[in-house]
Amino acid sequence: MALSEQEVLEMLENAGAFRTGHFVFTSGRHSDTYINKDALYTFTKETSRLCREFAERFKDDGIEAVVGPAIGAALLAQWTAYHLTDMLGKNIPGVYADKDGQGEFILKRGYDRVVSGKRVLVVEDLTTTGGSIKKAIDVARASGADVAGAAVIANRGDVQPAQIGDPPRFESLVAVQLESWAPAECELCKRNIPVNVEVGHGREFLAERGG
Repeated sequence: MALSEQEVLEMLENAGAFRTGHFVFTSGRHSDTYINKDALYTFTKETSRLCREFAERFKDDGIEAVVGPAIGAALLAQWTAYHLTDMLGKNIPGVYADKDGQGEFILKRGYDRVVSGKRVLVVEDLTTTGGSIKKAIDVARASGADVAGAAVIANRGDVQPAQIGDPPRFESLVAVQLESWAPAECELCKRNIPVNVEVGHGREFLAERGG
């Protein structure tokens, strides 16, 4: 049975994935609310169930491999590929794209050959601007893959297909509207509310600012 958005939200809440405070997203924007996807990954049953939902939605799209950007989405790629393998009765590889140290992704370990010429599903946990999943889609295409679709657990920035490279299908299990601000406009910074350095990219933000 398909998961409803409410069920997905409840799974995230039960995993303790929602936090309040002063956070910095991967995009560099600040917010008073954060979805800590790393908390979700400690709940294997829930992670598996969410990935099964990905697999259910794309089981008729001829998917031959699943790609996720490192680090967390590597787990999503594995679980989604596992469920597709089970549903389709043939091996569907799950691979991940490494960070290249220059802000982009690269398919190493022979994974570029694994996806070359195959119809690929790209998965990600959260998207705010679509930057990470677009880079994963771009590197998959550069490796010769036919990207048939993309899927995220939570779309927290109303990201549209055009922002991530126009995959034929873009699915999100839940849409979450989190208010966020550019650093120069951040009210939390103006009120000197400490940046959380345990989750998100607060530590990097403070280092760049010299704090």
